[in-house]
Amino acid sequence: MDPWAIWLAVAAVSAVAEILTLTAALGMLAAASAVTAVAAALGMPVPLQFLTFTVVTTVMVLLLQPVAMRHLHRPQKARFGVDALVGKAAYAVTEVTSRSGRIDIDGEVWTARPYDETLVIPSGATVDVMEIRGATAIVYPRE
Repeated sequence: MDPWAIWLAVAAVSAVAEILTLTAALGMLAAASAVTAVAAALGMPVPLQFLTFTVVTTVMVLLLQPVAMRHLHRPQKARFGVDALVGKAAYAVTEVTSRSGRIDIDGEVWTARPYDETLVIPSGATVDVMEIRGATAIVYPRE
């Protein structure tokens, strides 16, 4: 069997494995194998084929992997909807207990409950929104 066909088979197997695992590393090996298959088809000797494979793989790992990782691990740019309310300061319009309460978040009045059910937050207190459950804000008083 010709060396270029072996390299092409390695590229195909690596590409299929990449599709199944989504690791990005196998995709780079598939690309390096494909480049080496072209070099082998052009008549490059086998030792230089291995060198080509090694150089291409090394370059891809050093240059492409950091870029791929940056794209995979991007922080969320902005929070929207009720997620944007978490962490905001609010004003207790009425007393907030485990049974009832209302707060004002940026001009909107929300039903509220204390984060700790034993707390009673007086009217007029400043609170932090800890989470949103349905249409109810879970709050904790500021000290």
